[in-house]
Amino acid sequence: GNAPPGVDPEAFSWFQTVDVDHSGFISIKELKQALVNNNWSSFNDETCLLMINMFDKTRSGRIDVYGFSALLRFIQQWRSLFQQYDRDQSGSISFSELQQAFSQMGYNLSPQFSQLLLARYAQRSPNPSIQLDRFIHICMQLQSLTDAFREKDTALVGNVRLSYEDFLTMVVTRML
Repeated sequence: GNAPPGVDPEAFSWFQTVDVDHSGFISIKELKQALVNNNWSSFNDETCLLMINMFDKTRSGRIDVYGFSALLRFIQQWRSLFQQYDRDQSGSISFSELQQAFSQMGYNLSPQFSQLLLARYAQRSPNPSIQLDRFIHICMQLQSLTDAFREKDTALVGNVRLSYEDFLTMVVTRML
């Protein structure tokens, strides 16, 4: 059939291919099988869950064709940003590229913090680097936590005072 109104025909066609069980919805498992990084590895489970939750308007754990179409646009925007920061065109982002990306995105983060993110999200190797899925994941979490911090930092001074439970609430409610 034809794509529904507001859905890119290419996204509709891909939706039909990815919807293996023909349920009319894409599950996390189906999404994971459909998305690949530049090195042909599948997207990480956590990242797929994060994205499904972001585009799942019914909170069913699945996305319909409209959510899938929006998700593809979202990923394409991130992919082009990723390619912009992948200066050496290696298909992954190194420590120095990650530092530059954060700086250009307006995050004033220490090299130690970037190293911590690299250690947490990169595959273990002598020269750890970040694939597209993990880059999306890190950026989504940074944005969400930054938004939560700014709600508390009304004077925009870069510091807040909060209780342990306020901190936990802030983090748990922002973990999409």
